[in-house]
Amino acid sequence: MPKARCNGLDLEYETFGDAKHPALVLIMGLGAQLVLWPDELCHHLAAGGLHVVRFDNRDIGLSQKLETHRRPKIVRTAIASMMGFRLKVPYTLDDMARDTVGLLDALQIRQAHVVGASMGGMIAQIVAAKFPERVRSLGLIMTTSGNPRLPKPSLQIQLRLIKKPAGSDRETMVRHGMKTWRMIGSPAFPLTEEMLRGKVERSYDRNSDRRGLGRQLQAILASGSRVPILKRISAPTLIIHGQHDPLVPVAAAHDLGKHIPGARVEIIPGMGHDLPPELLPQIGGLLVKHAQNTPAH
Repeated sequence: MPKARCNGLDLEYETFGDAKHPALVLIMGLGAQLVLWPDELCHHLAAGGLHVVRFDNRDIGLSQKLETHRRPKIVRTAIASMMGFRLKVPYTLDDMARDTVGLLDALQIRQAHVVGASMGGMIAQIVAAKFPERVRSLGLIMTTSGNPRLPKPSLQIQLRLIKKPAGSDRETMVRHGMKTWRMIGSPAFPLTEEMLRGKVERSYDRNSDRRGLGRQLQAILASGSRVPILKRISAPTLIIHGQHDPLVPVAAAHDLGKHIPGARVEIIPGMGHDLPPELLPQIGGLLVKHAQNTPAH
């Protein structure tokens, strides 16, 4: 896959479909590589007349790592964030939003449909609010405004996100990832053991360096609430969220819908914090229709 120089960093990306079609850029979540956007979904979007771009965020996958920074102290950062202190971190979500715009520049894409999942949705909100001329439409999947009043995931899940694997060998790392996905995945659409293992192994075998995950988590903690900028979003916005998301409770979707002018909220029963195969036709259909109904501007 190719790399592009974006905002001073080399980002790995991949495309699907005809480059002459309207562009749709997919931004993935915390510690997640571009392959977490299912191939089936990308092909569905491309078949709907879109030029699909998925990429590895900075510090993850095959994109450039910020290895000069010290190991992040997540618990200390979280406490400082809750107390309202200004945080000194390697980068913020605003920097990651500029990465996305930099990718559009590198690929000579003037304007794109922008879709983000989880942390990727947080980045997408910033892109739409601060670079409105680059966003044709906005899709937000299982994400949040960062509003501190929203319900939090259980303590068990919060601790799981920062838990270190018991070892560094492949099998231990894969089992660690599988357990995490079982905790946050869709209760009505559980993956088989074989499918779940394949999902985790694909990411691990592509790139097993997890050090960027902590720095990305620091970026989320340091970036705070996006509520003050959401009213600046002018792009037509579609919000997709699972009714049974244990990591980002569904209240976050309604909160986004309240703060983004004209946003439409689609809640999917039985869906958790993943993209199960059974729901890809529905999710893909919603995104294609949203893009097709949005005129160029």
